[in-house]
Amino acid sequence: MHPHWPVAVFIVRWILGLLFFMAGYWKVFVLTPAQHAQQYFVDGFADSWIPDWLLQLFGVTIPFVELLAGILLCAGLRTREALIAVGLLLIVTTYGHTLQQPLFDIDGHTFTRLALIIFLLLAPLKSDRYSVDGWMLRYKEKIT
Repeated sequence: MHPHWPVAVFIVRWILGLLFFMAGYWKVFVLTPAQHAQQYFVDGFADSWIPDWLLQLFGVTIPFVELLAGILLCAGLRTREALIAVGLLLIVTTYGHTLQQPLFDIDGHTFTRLALIIFLLLAPLKSDRYSVDGWMLRYKEKIT
């Protein structure tokens, strides 16, 4: 393992965590989940095949998932699960964007976040030294 893996993983994990945390924070505490659902889901997809109840569910739930996943990523706790959750969010939002605009340009927020997620998922588990997961892994190895 390259000696700079732990620092690289720490930096990328924090950047990704902050991106999702701040998006979730704004949607939960400033915009509100109900307004997020109405503005970005119900109004935006009223003419689509997607039922209103599903749009409401996703619109209200996604801000909390972003907020929690951002916190987990910054702490480095349950990192793999948080990465899978935000990866699934990217799939949902990409589908929504392409439903509205079939030639959606993925170069913005989506591609950047996807690249960071892939980097972290491919990083060796033991390289995440500066995290709760890393501490627990070292502790587990020490007691066995």
